[in-house]
Amino acid sequence: MRRTVRGLMADKSGDVWSVTPDDSVLDALRLMAEKNIGALVVVDKNGDLCGVMSERDYARKVILESRASAETTVGTIMTAEVTTVDSQTTVDRCMELMTNGKFRHLPVIDDGKLVGLVSIGDVVRSVIEGQQSLIVDLEGMIVR
Repeated sequence: MRRTVRGLMADKSGDVWSVTPDDSVLDALRLMAEKNIGALVVVDKNGDLCGVMSERDYARKVILESRASAETTVGTIMTAEVTTVDSQTTVDRCMELMTNGKFRHLPVIDDGKLVGLVSIGDVVRSVIEGQQSLIVDLEGMIVR
């Protein structure tokens, strides 16, 4: 059976941590540190997806450009063109999108609403679990 994003999200907490484009980068970094996460979804006042802010965005668009974290807004550095998936997308497709696009986080949109965020860690963990299950099944076939 092919694993989907819905299955990945079932294994995670239901929390989707977000900031707005007007929040300071410093506040976003504090939230990321508090929650021990590498990216936040950026939403507007209606909760609609505007982009993603990641550690990579911070390193490249704040640190390397000598900007001040407290005075720079999330909207200034976020990645606005974001690839999204829905809960029916397969794990294999997520891995393909992330590998080809060279990003580590995929917002999950169902019926026009943000319902989750899948990380490369979630995807890799699922692939490993699938391989371990396959190995057990194959060993069982060999023993018979």
